Amino acid sequence: MIYITRKASFNAAHKLSRPDWSEDKNTEVYGKCANPNWHGHNYQLYVTVKGEVNPETGFLVDLKWLKEVVNEYVVEKIDHRNLNLDVDFMKGKLASTENLVIAVWEELLPHIEKEGVQLHSIKIYETENNFVEYFG
Repeated sequence: MIYITRKASFNAAHKLSRPDWSEDKNTEVYGKCANPNWHGHNYQLYVTVKGEVNPETGFLVDLKWLKEVVNEYVVEKIDHRNLNLDVDFMKGKLASTENLVIAVWEELLPHIEKEGVQLHSIKIYETENNFVEYFG
């Protein structure tokens, strides 16, 4: 079994806030992340797939293909967007990085599996010091 990872970057705004909570309660739980005027991050996305090397090509997958899939189904939908308002696969979800990484997994899974490899993990760095990793 071999693993290969593709990295992508995107910028996005979001706000952590529950509509059923008061502004004070949201601020108490989410702090500055509940800012009513939003805030943004320069995210780093890592998509790792796994499987066996194709003896004919020497590849697990063509990284150009993986880049195109990640860009088409994720980056183009979220780069320079508001995660709370603009991103179809985040509708109705609290825009935490934990929920974002799960949503990205769900977006990519069917496209990765079509290529005959397995999606191993999605990792998203929200800041230099904070990241979430999801293994399905």
